[in-house]
Amino acid sequence: MNNWTRRKFFLTTLAGGVAVSARKAFGATLPVTNGAQSPSAKETRPLIVCAVNGFKHLDKGMDILKRGGDTLDAVLAVVIEVENDPTDHSVGYGGLPNEEGEVELDAQVMHGPTRRAGAVGAIKKIKNASLVAKCVMEKTDHIFLVGDGATRFAIAEGFEPMNLLTPESREAWLRWKRKSSPFWAPGIDSPEWGASAAANHDAPDSSELEAWYAQVIAHPPTGTINCLAVDAKGDISGTTTTAGMAWKIPGRVGDSPIIGAGNYVDNEVGAAGSTGRGEENIRICGAHAIVELMRGGKSPNQACMEALDRIVHNFKGDKKRLTEFDIQFYALNKDGMHAGVTLWGPRPGSKDQPTYAVHDGMARHVPLAALLDGATRPTPIGG
Repeated sequence: MNNWTRRKFFLTTLAGGVAVSARKAFGATLPVTNGAQSPSAKETRPLIVCAVNGFKHLDKGMDILKRGGDTLDAVLAVVIEVENDPTDHSVGYGGLPNEEGEVELDAQVMHGPTRRAGAVGAIKKIKNASLVAKCVMEKTDHIFLVGDGATRFAIAEGFEPMNLLTPESREAWLRWKRKSSPFWAPGIDSPEWGASAAANHDAPDSSELEAWYAQVIAHPPTGTINCLAVDAKGDISGTTTTAGMAWKIPGRVGDSPIIGAGNYVDNEVGAAGSTGRGEENIRICGAHAIVELMRGGKSPNQACMEALDRIVHNFKGDKKRLTEFDIQFYALNKDGMHAGVTLWGPRPGSKDQPTYAVHDGMARHVPLAALLDGATRPTPIGG
């Protein structure tokens, strides 16, 4: 989804031929972007593909692949660095909390060579949810543990419980509470009654931080990282990990830990994953659908675009509803072909270049292909 972190990555470029059906769904109101498929479509192995917030950690994963290591170890080497990063508010430590101020994490892993999987949902106090998912896969006869049971399992397996809120994520939550409740603010008897809830930040990046607070309060973000890898032999693994939607109802679980939605791997075909609004991905089982489309002969780009098209179809081209969210898909096939797509392209004049991260011997940013033209998307209030 929108990977809404302080790094702020928005949406991007060109669309494949399957986007024509979206134009039919919208009539002339929502034009699709024009352009050829990304030149990233060449076949290369080994290969790692991930959401853009994993870019600076791709070398760690590629080093494992080049040494002949396992593809699951490679993707986990990338995402655990994001989970550990307190400045990335999309996952792990520093993730934005639920409406009660508690950080709940979701994650899954799939290991292509053994066809095994593990997942956790709504786990608390453990920053590396992806590693707990791997532990579920390796040390239990189950696939999916949730809530307090997942937390207790992690602690029993030696994971160290901790407070996952950072000062910034806590402050963001407090400001959201003050805006959401007339009682979560100084009372009428206080000298501070009626004063702005904004805190005084003296840090050099205070202006950026204030803008970020305003953004996440006005538009509760979704935050996730998906990472996929194929090695030189053609073995594939994938993982998705997330803090989920900010200010969510406690217990809400999105698509990220759901096998076949937030991530799916078939070692004979390829892998796919997603970021963005999980509810819409769950309704189409997006990752599984993309892999099955690739099995049927579609390229990663074509398969991802068809998944977006199914989401558009679910809303019967309702512009007002579709402009309320965004979603991205990532995919690679066994031959090392890859793609990254997004529902909405950038608004005209935007300096942000929405990308995904690729390492095929060199780490680089690759433009996301967009299904719909961002010119038609209203600018959100406050953003």
